[in-house]
Amino acid sequence: MNSYEYLLQDINSIKGIGIKTSKLFRKKNINTIFDILWSLPRNSIDRTNLVKINELQIGKIQTITVNVIKYNFPRIRNLPNRVFCEDDTGKIECIFFNSYEGYIKKILPISSTITISGKISYYKKKYQITNPTHISSDTDSIKKIFSNYSLTEGLKEKKYNNIIKEVLKNIPDLNEWLSDEILKKFNYISWNKAILELHDPKNIKKKGNFLYRLIFDEIISTFLINSKVRKKIKKIKKINKKFDNTEFSKIKNKIGFELTNDQKIAIEQINNDLKSNQKMFRLLQGDVGSGKTIVALIASANVISSGFQVCLMAPTEILAKQHYNLANRLFDKDINIKILTSKNEYRERKEILKDLNNNHINFLIGTHSLFQEKIKYNNLGLIIIDEQHKFGVKQRKKLSDKGGKNCDVLVMSATPIPRTMIMTVFGDMDTSIIKNKPKNRKEIKTYSKLETKTDEVIKFVKKQIKQKNQVFWVCPLIEESKKVDHQSSVKRYENLKKIFKNKVGLLHGALDKEEKNNILINFLNRKIDILVSTTVIEVGIDFPNANLIIIENANKFGLSQLHQLRGRVGRGDKEAYCILLFKSNLSENAKKRINILKNTSDGFKISEEDMKLRGYGDLLGFKQSGLQSFRLADPILNEDLFLLAEKEVKKIELEDQNLSKYMTLLKLYDRADILNDLV
Repeated sequence: MNSYEYLLQDINSIKGIGIKTSKLFRKKNINTIFDILWSLPRNSIDRTNLVKINELQIGKIQTITVNVIKYNFPRIRNLPNRVFCEDDTGKIECIFFNSYEGYIKKILPISSTITISGKISYYKKKYQITNPTHISSDTDSIKKIFSNYSLTEGLKEKKYNNIIKEVLKNIPDLNEWLSDEILKKFNYISWNKAILELHDPKNIKKKGNFLYRLIFDEIISTFLINSKVRKKIKKIKKINKKFDNTEFSKIKNKIGFELTNDQKIAIEQINNDLKSNQKMFRLLQGDVGSGKTIVALIASANVISSGFQVCLMAPTEILAKQHYNLANRLFDKDINIKILTSKNEYRERKEILKDLNNNHINFLIGTHSLFQEKIKYNNLGLIIIDEQHKFGVKQRKKLSDKGGKNCDVLVMSATPIPRTMIMTVFGDMDTSIIKNKPKNRKEIKTYSKLETKTDEVIKFVKKQIKQKNQVFWVCPLIEESKKVDHQSSVKRYENLKKIFKNKVGLLHGALDKEEKNNILINFLNRKIDILVSTTVIEVGIDFPNANLIIIENANKFGLSQLHQLRGRVGRGDKEAYCILLFKSNLSENAKKRINILKNTSDGFKISEEDMKLRGYGDLLGFKQSGLQSFRLADPILNEDLFLLAEKEVKKIELEDQNLSKYMTLLKLYDRADILNDLV
């Protein structure tokens, strides 16, 4: 058996783990020996200080040496067994639930001197220890600092520590995978030694080479996979697209505004990829309202002019419709553009599929249905995926494969994330970033208001509607909640309807797809002036006439989410406003979030601050999306290690190193299955 294979064995192979204990571990998603190593201690318990009974502190874990005086074993069911003990300063009772007489007599013999450790309580003027965790005649075996792990119900601390101890004792010597140059930066600490240090109770919450070594391993394992996927895609040889600046010039003349420098750079990068004989696999990232769609449509026109088909996948039907309308406005009439959604009737859908297969359709726009098995493209040259930041590595690779070797892939995301996160989430892709917004876009003025000033806000809403503008009113909940003190969207809708009559609509996640679409279309067509909504309006829809958004209980939202919501307005050339409503008793974190939002509109900066405040794990759902879940690494706190890993992987790529040296690392960190799946 190879040394690393021990770590991948099932937990049942560990001495001391039976069927019952195994089930308890699996409840914590601990299935292998390696998983146990990553069940990290949350803090430590110091049992070194031996105290007298009269010095005991209630509620604390303490260690005492006592004499066992007598037992009390009641014959009534469910009553605990008691053992009475004393020292020269006082008395204490040891309370045992679910323990047999024979077992208690064995561990606490009458007249013996025993050291006991556990949590101290006080009941009816008596000190008590309920189910002591450590009992021994050997005082030195208890007087230690122990790691305290997060336990599932039924798992005893002592049992857990013994199992951890058994695993740590048997850690195999692994062949080193890091280069000498990298090892030097961590004072040549091995992976084995680093793991032992990590579990040492004296090191809990400490930082040092042991921790940074393990963080680096996590990061580079992800980067190596991304590098391998990227390399694999680059090896695919395709027919290069041939086009000039004709289509670019035509569209530029129609859009009515000057392209930003970032847009021009992105267009140049994409064009170079399209003209190359290497397959494009590129992320186009930009803040809300930065003009990604225009860049994507220019790329589409170029690909179509070179004789290939293009498809654009949007997350919602209404967004697909918006892309369709914009393409029809910007493209020449001889380009055949079709839209495919659930709205298409059977006959129309059948006709589209036929024309698509016969190469009579140049540009197909739609939702996820674009990639159903029965949809066949004749000569697909470019796939564009809009707002799909939740696609993982596997999904993106499968999508790339579906288009064939001559098909380039462009993924768009309006989710600004720091560079370290881009390296992690989208490291398998080349990246173009648009930060600057078009010159015609005005800054959204952001204000915060106490909810007691809602009447003033309603006056401002009336003024905007009088000026023919539209309003979003966002609430966190659908229905009123007794447990959570939030304003519900239903209640707000009813209140506003009394004032604005039939000019108010209600949108939330509980509505079916058809209902949502109808309400959004009514708002888009200005049949309603105010749309009361939950966060379902957060991503991907362009309402050029909406210039005011009010967000209730703004303190309950994350920074990035607030920024995404704010980006629903200010899409036209009118002055736009965002009003954050909040209660008076704000936490310090909530105050920070609101102030950051008021002081900046830079989505990348906002995202970084959000990660500092909340941590990266739950940011925008990346955990559910294919982001490798790090146990130790943090893209913000460990930026230097991310940059070091990036540098090392580039060196590995340059030297064209075989990844066999790193296979143990990849297997241990659950990356090898991805590797096998993709390459």
